[in-house]
Amino acid sequence: MRGPIGHLVREAQASAGGGDPWWNLRRRLAGPDAQIDLPLLDQLADAGATDYLAEIVRFGSTDDPSRGSGIGYSFATDRLGGFDDDNLLLLKAVLPVVSLAMMGHAGHTIASGLLGAYLGKDAGRRVHSGAVERGSVEKIRAVLWYADIRAFTALADATPGEVVIELLDEVFETLTASLRPRGGQVLKFLGDGMLAIFPFDDATREQVGRQALDAAAETMRGIDRLNATRREAGKPGVVVDLALHLGEVLYGNVGAVDRLDFTVIGPAVNEAARIETLCEPLGRKVLVSAELAAAVGERCRLVPLGRHKLRGVREAREVYGLGLN
Repeated sequence: MRGPIGHLVREAQASAGGGDPWWNLRRRLAGPDAQIDLPLLDQLADAGATDYLAEIVRFGSTDDPSRGSGIGYSFATDRLGGFDDDNLLLLKAVLPVVSLAMMGHAGHTIASGLLGAYLGKDAGRRVHSGAVERGSVEKIRAVLWYADIRAFTALADATPGEVVIELLDEVFETLTASLRPRGGQVLKFLGDGMLAIFPFDDATREQVGRQALDAAAETMRGIDRLNATRREAGKPGVVVDLALHLGEVLYGNVGAVDRLDFTVIGPAVNEAARIETLCEPLGRKVLVSAELAAAVGERCRLVPLGRHKLRGVREAREVYGLGLN
């Protein structure tokens, strides 16, 4: 920053600090006391300005090397004689209050964005609005999306850590990209896996189910493109296994008194994870439960693969493969 605000910030940072959270700079732009020594001031003077004032209202401890945070303002006037004492007194009185309101709004917006990034859009919104009581859950119906990178442990053991992180970021971005426009909500990344949901009600069950299948097909095409790009660059590719299931789950806060997780729990979640483990032995990248298959009615895209025993589930379950062509 080469202008007056930048100059003011540099002066303040170079100062020894102090208790006054107020930094200011004033320059007369006309008359015998004119001082046009910074970028922008000459332009203002040419436009007819007679006086210029820059202010920074600072927040945070002066012991902080960054000098905390603050809000910068600049004012110019073409009034003959420039700002008078009443003008300056008014600004001195009003700007700290205005700054507090702006910082409060900015903090609210930042918190909302952070919660959305770490918890997911809907979960973040709920937590931000005060849904933080442990054990506060509700029953919802959703298409469950459980993805996992095949043979990830062996890949991670043979690959430098920085390359593994880059790979995970690229895979998770590819998985998530197909969910965003279709209402899918990523709840968590589980090491090399990902859990997401598509909530629905009676009226939207079929539509949401089809959107989940469309997202799965698009994801696998994206993974194919990602692998091609990585291999051209001499980097390892991956196989991602994905299971889609439909069921009722408990959605809300679970955890300890001082550490909560906003997530989904229930037998349907476990079944989705168990179905995913069948991808490799069945030679499929995407498997769909019978419940979801019945909801969407798109048997032309779904290939019956018979009934299979799922670990921890009493009865064998029918599963389908998703055609990806």
